[in-house]
Amino acid sequence: MELDEYQKNNQANWNDRARVHVTSEMYGLANYIEEPERISDVVSFDAPLIGDIKGKSAVHLQCHIGTDTISLARLGAVDVAGLDFSETAVAEARKFSEACGAQVEYVAGNVYDAPELLGRQFDLVYTGVGAINWIADLDRWAAAVAGCLKPGGQFYIREMHPMAFVFEEVDGKILPTYNYFTGPNNPLTWDEAWTYTDGDASTITHTKQHEWNHSIAEVFNALTTHGMEVTRIEEHQSIEWQFVPSAVMEGNQWYLPTDLRQMMPLMFSMWATKKTHP
Repeated sequence: MELDEYQKNNQANWNDRARVHVTSEMYGLANYIEEPERISDVVSFDAPLIGDIKGKSAVHLQCHIGTDTISLARLGAVDVAGLDFSETAVAEARKFSEACGAQVEYVAGNVYDAPELLGRQFDLVYTGVGAINWIADLDRWAAAVAGCLKPGGQFYIREMHPMAFVFEEVDGKILPTYNYFTGPNNPLTWDEAWTYTDGDASTITHTKQHEWNHSIAEVFNALTTHGMEVTRIEEHQSIEWQFVPSAVMEGNQWYLPTDLRQMMPLMFSMWATKKTHP
């Protein structure tokens, strides 16, 4: 499936970002090579929520440079695969996996085409943090998720809460700033040489990028439309990155200041099971 103009812009941007991220202290790829038991902070948070995956097959959609994907393998998953539309990220993930001695397959391609590109179904489909905001069409995405799952298999996602997506800190105040509802042809568009890690962002020359906010209802309905049963939803007060300048870090998670912590959720988790019968 050909990439549309939005996807082409995002792909070029993420190819540039991947080159910065592989040498960043934030991702710390050398630590995984030196420490065979190391698990990413993202997967460490998700592991008790996903449950025991020893001996289960798993695919990580929108896997980026592979730290979370390798972490799934280190938790005992077998026949582990990762898919991403950034050819640079996938190339780096393959080198990283080899350096770690991990048995992980990485595939480059459009997430909408995941079932065909991967050629098999899995016990677990995992989508990590900061993923679906780069997708315009959740219906096609959910169809791909379902196509990658074995009957009875589990899908899990943890993502920025769509309510939090709306807010920005302006002059010390956290205020609603962006649209809650963004249609496929009405993304939030940025044009800046920026990424969320340390490293030289000036090397990011493809600066145009597009994001979409997807409501909980949109995610729920997309999954259930394609033969999955949503079994659980949780909302979290913490997030993986410094959501606003006044956010405070506790452990390896970021929270709103104490007096604002009850104001809104920052992330959500959702579990779904593929039905064994239509």
